Amino acid sequence: MYNHNLNFSNLSPDRLQLLCGEFNKHLKQIEKALKIKVSQNGTEFDLSGKKADVGIAISALLDLKEKLELNSIITPDLVHLSLHTAKFSDDDKAKGFTNIKTPRVNITARGKNQKEYIENIQNSDLTFGVGPSGTGKTFLAVACAVDDLLKEKIRKIVLVRPAVEAGEKLGFLPGDLSSKIDPYLRPLYDALHDMLGAERVNRLVERDIIEIAPLAYMRGRTLREAFIIMDEGQNTTIEQMKMFLTRLGFGSKAVVNGDLSQVDLPKSITSGLRNSVEVLKNIDSIKFTHFEAKDVIRHPLVQEIVQAYDNFE
Repeated sequence: MYNHNLNFSNLSPDRLQLLCGEFNKHLKQIEKALKIKVSQNGTEFDLSGKKADVGIAISALLDLKEKLELNSIITPDLVHLSLHTAKFSDDDKAKGFTNIKTPRVNITARGKNQKEYIENIQNSDLTFGVGPSGTGKTFLAVACAVDDLLKEKIRKIVLVRPAVEAGEKLGFLPGDLSSKIDPYLRPLYDALHDMLGAERVNRLVERDIIEIAPLAYMRGRTLREAFIIMDEGQNTTIEQMKMFLTRLGFGSKAVVNGDLSQVDLPKSITSGLRNSVEVLKNIDSIKFTHFEAKDVIRHPLVQEIVQAYDNFE
């Protein structure tokens, strides 16, 4: 059993309460996540447990204290993210942080795999992000696309996603092409809104600088000076994936994301993403980042669910 004492004597009682949370809920969240004991007495915090886990808790508490000094409000989400960052702090300190600045938010890679993923996107024309939902694949890909657009490295962003549930019945849905495919592209839109704001995104869509391109409509096109993001790549067939990958033109880059544990295709059809990982794995200029359950940065329970399914399979 390892014990450590922290003293936050420079925090006011109000700030201490914000740090600890109502009825110490933030401290309890840290205790539960790391299976340690955290006791507070005034400005002093006593932590006990395994040395590595106590070290993570110390880093997380110091990070939350810094956020308080910037007048941030501490929420359970923020506590979770601080814990997640602390778990990988040694890797990040050794190799340097990877940051992306967008007009509305600054994005920092959380952990080794996110850092590798961003660097792969920045340095390669074709990158695959493979792993469970909640690992930041879509959000980080959109951040890189926005960064390249603002730096004028590309002329447009193209968002692609197979509409597996609707299939060939898209034409029977009400509205124009955009409204038909919008529900399938919502995660990409949400990320764009976070970084650019809804009004600016709408203007860019109107000017065709951000384009919605259903996978079925990609055939025959060659995309130049574009940043193309395919989400839910596990729901493509082998033929669709090959067609998509051969759309890449000069000055363009593409990111293909997917979760091979959530394939919605009929069981008799092989996922195009699964096939491409095998077919293209020996091409040095194509980069692959494989995310794991530990990379999930959503609700802590999601990480446990993903891990449980991995163990079961």
